[in-house]
Amino acid sequence: RVHFPKGLCRELLKTAPPVFTWHARNPERSVQIGGKATVFAPVYGPPFVRDLEGNRRYATIEDFRNFVKLAYMAPSMHSSGGTVCEPVDIPVNKRHLDMVYSHIKYSDRAFMGSVTAESRAEESIDMARIVFGRDFVDRNCVILGNVNVNSPLVWDGTMTKALRAYARANQAAVIVPFILGGAMGPVTNAGAIAQSLAETMAGCALTQLERCGAPVIFGNFLSSMSLRSGSPTFGTPEPAIGSMVVGQLARRLNLPLRCAGNFSNSKLPDAQAMQEGVMSMLSAVNCGANFILH
Repeated sequence: RVHFPKGLCRELLKTAPPVFTWHARNPERSVQIGGKATVFAPVYGPPFVRDLEGNRRYATIEDFRNFVKLAYMAPSMHSSGGTVCEPVDIPVNKRHLDMVYSHIKYSDRAFMGSVTAESRAEESIDMARIVFGRDFVDRNCVILGNVNVNSPLVWDGTMTKALRAYARANQAAVIVPFILGGAMGPVTNAGAIAQSLAETMAGCALTQLERCGAPVIFGNFLSSMSLRSGSPTFGTPEPAIGSMVVGQLARRLNLPLRCAGNFSNSKLPDAQAMQEGVMSMLSAVNCGANFILH
C-alpha cells in the first residue's frame, strides 16, 4: 500500500483549474464545469434496456443511437453523456469507436469518451481531434473520461493509464470511487467519506503529475448496501448526507465536483422509485455538484 506524505496530494492539486469550459461541437452548447454551474448528463453504463413493449433485454447500438438523440432533444440535458447504454452487439475492441461516433453524428452537445483501455481512451481523444482540430484540443477540454477507483484503496493499471491519457491530452478525467458502505468501504458514513477522499485525491493528483494544469473533476459515488442480502441500495439517506460532506471537501480543494444523480432500487416507476430518486437527486443538487451523471 502506498502512503502519501501529509499535504503532498493537496499541494499537487493546486495547479488543477477550479473552473473550465467543456466545449461542444456547437459552441452554443459548450458548458462551464465548476463555480456555481451545474451540468446534467444522461445515465452511464447500463447493459440492459427496457423497450416500448416492456421487455428487458441487452442493449444494441441502435438503442445507443436513440438514447443519444433523446438526450440531444431533452432541454434538461446539457451533455450527450458517454456510455448511455452498453451496445453488446458490437465487439468490445471496437465498441468505443461506434459509441463516440454516435455522439458526434447525432448530437452537437459535449460528450464523453472510453476509459476501458489506454488505447481506447487515446482513440476517443483522436476522434475528438478530427472534429475540433489538434491545436484546439491541446488547449481546450472537449471530451471527458469517467475513471473509477477499484475500491477499496486500489488504483489498477487500466484506470491509471486511461486517466493519464486524458490528462496528457489536456482533457478532463472524472475521478470517481465506487463505495458501497459495508462492501467496498466502511459501513459508517465517516469511514466511507474518509476512504472516498483518499481515493479521489490520489487519482486527481496523478493527473497533475502527468500534465500540470490539466482539468480534473473530483468525483463522488457513495452508496449503501443491504446488510441482510448483500445487494446494493440506492436513494438511501446515509449517502445523501455523505454527499453534503464531500461537497464541502471538494470546495476546500477548489476542484469541480461530480455527483451521481437519480437512483432507485425499484424495478417499477412507483412511489419507491419516486422517493429514492428524489433523495439521491436532491442531495446531488444541494451538495453543489457541478457535473451530475445519471
